[in-house]
Amino acid sequence: MKISEAKFAGSSTRVQQKPKRLLPEFAFIGRSNVGKSSLINMLCRNGRLAMTSSTPGKTKVVNHFLINDSWYLVDLPGYGFAKMGQKGREELVAVIRDYIHNSEQMVMLFVLIDSRHDIGAIDRDFIAELGENGIPFAIIFTKCDKQGPNVLAAQIEKDMQILSEDWDELPPYFCSSSQSAQGRDEILGYIEKILKNQI
Repeated sequence: MKISEAKFAGSSTRVQQKPKRLLPEFAFIGRSNVGKSSLINMLCRNGRLAMTSSTPGKTKVVNHFLINDSWYLVDLPGYGFAKMGQKGREELVAVIRDYIHNSEQMVMLFVLIDSRHDIGAIDRDFIAELGENGIPFAIIFTKCDKQGPNVLAAQIEKDMQILSEDWDELPPYFCSSSQSAQGRDEILGYIEKILKNQI
């Protein structure tokens, strides 16, 4: 898939506030500071599309980006915000849950995992909630350029083995790097395949 146009279409904190034009939505979520905004910018080849920050929890709303005038890429707030107060965490959880449970246009949720570390309990809990509610998802391992190929392969195998304890059938997964654009063609190709099946 070639992305010829990517433009900001609006922010919301509730599904009722999202863009009124109903198109397929592909949403991206992960722990705070997992590299989500950088990944989105890499996919769209636009370094300023999604706001990037070294401060976790910067994204606090649901951001819709209209891609090729035919589908939305959706940037969700991160989960696991350790440096945020209880009230702030609860508000963000409400924003996230409202979207993933109530957006009828969301056809796939990409869950981002940092490839340098073991998958955490908070990630497993979030993924388990997706499974319990029948929400379609795939995994994107980020920052895959930060270690050698053998170490990376062993880490991903370990993470998928951990997930297999909870799942009979493992979700699709991709390796990505916002620096080298690794995984770009595979992720966009997967989205294109889903879009074709929607027709």
